Amino acid sequence: MATDSRTQFWRRTAKGPGRYPKDTKPKLNSLKSKKASSFHEFACSTNDAWDIDDEEDEDFLRTLGPPPPLSDRHSPSTQTRNRAGDAHAGELHRWAPPRTEAQNHQEVQEDTEHKHVSAVVLRSSSDTSLNTSSVRSMLQKQNKLPARPIIPLVARISDQNASGAPPMTVRDKSRLDKFKQLLATANTDLEELRKHSWSGIPKEVRPVTWRLLSGYLPANNDRRELVLNRKREEYFGFIEQYYHSRTDEHHKDTYRQIHIDIPRTNPLIPLFQQPVVQEVFERILFIWAIRHPASGYVQGINDLVTPFFVVFLSEFVTEDVENFDVAALPLDARRNIEADSFWCMSKLLDGIQDNYTFAQPGIQNKVKALEELVSRIDVDIHSHFKKYEVEYLQFAFRWMNNLLMRELPLRCTIRLWDTYQAEAEGFSHFHLYVCAAFLIEWRKEILSMVDFQGLLLLLQNVPTIHWGNEEVGLLLAEAYRLKYTFADAPSHYKR
Repeated sequence: MATDSRTQFWRRTAKGPGRYPKDTKPKLNSLKSKKASSFHEFACSTNDAWDIDDEEDEDFLRTLGPPPPLSDRHSPSTQTRNRAGDAHAGELHRWAPPRTEAQNHQEVQEDTEHKHVSAVVLRSSSDTSLNTSSVRSMLQKQNKLPARPIIPLVARISDQNASGAPPMTVRDKSRLDKFKQLLATANTDLEELRKHSWSGIPKEVRPVTWRLLSGYLPANNDRRELVLNRKREEYFGFIEQYYHSRTDEHHKDTYRQIHIDIPRTNPLIPLFQQPVVQEVFERILFIWAIRHPASGYVQGINDLVTPFFVVFLSEFVTEDVENFDVAALPLDARRNIEADSFWCMSKLLDGIQDNYTFAQPGIQNKVKALEELVSRIDVDIHSHFKKYEVEYLQFAFRWMNNLLMRELPLRCTIRLWDTYQAEAEGFSHFHLYVCAAFLIEWRKEILSMVDFQGLLLLLQNVPTIHWGNEEVGLLLAEAYRLKYTFADAPSHYKR
């Protein structure tokens, strides 16, 4: 029964996720004019996939065949790789295909806010005209924000100092030394390691710290190398045993969806458009999906691989991670990065798997909890949403499904996950309070919007391009305050 449900869920039909008849377009105000009577109807009505023509379906099916050796795989077709965009649940526009470095450099010199709103207008598949006064108001509000140093959209993933702080201060060096001392002990004190990691992990020790905090590595120093070798061999045993089955009728729809989603993962970062990287992601996601039949693969899980991949890649690359040619790495290094990313992502998903089972009950509960929490924290925002008929599901679905990865630059996500892994139930329970703090962060802008369309555009395109360690730290501090201020919250907040 579960298999039949998954097959029907991913089967391409006119009513499937992101599917529209060729002679029609989705309307921007459709969420307001016709509310879904159930969560399943809402999920099915969201634009979470690109339209694929029948000819492209046939081309994709013809490409499936016996898997070549891992060390010598053919790259995906240019057509598939260039179909890069950022489509997701509830999103009302698409990103452009990856741009060249020169184009990106020129683009960031222009007015960011004006460019962003123009892109939404041009790329939106809506028939409804935007409220001109609302757009002008949003631009005026954003132009009043304090000036921040220009940080290119796709550059400096590893640069965590968006506010212009020096790369290594005396305090940073002291913290790094403390981490090294903790990691070098015969049995690492994980509680002490979590305390130090809460406020951020130095990038030099982040890979091993993430492995420890995720439960992938044991605290005993002498056993770590043995466990790493065994788990890496186990993962590639899964590849040899199961990966060829991606061409089977039973798994074909799952692999097809993964194959379509991978080029849309961080499409503006060159690292993730490399064929060798996309093949790594395909293997990781497919093996995870068939080993977790209760949920299988769900769109959004592909995003959760990227922070682990970048962090474990940083062990071999010191600068310019986003443009590094991964194919230049030795095969053993690539295999280690892949296996470690798989196991750490699996550990993360073990704690939030109900987010991705049929009808995604975990996300339903978290969105309801966010609505109730915001109604207690800031009644003005809550009343404002009710006045203009904005449903929390229309924006918070993505916040929960992708753990705010679509709202924050990747460098900020990595810093955020330092704390999530240090915090008890960080990816489930604490994430709720981070989402609440994130919403309150834009309080002034939200209350200034006096129409449904303007509110959704703001909530789905929050201007965080210049965020870095300082902003993420403040967000986490506010989330921590909310968590303990509302410690008497109903028990369903912890689901």
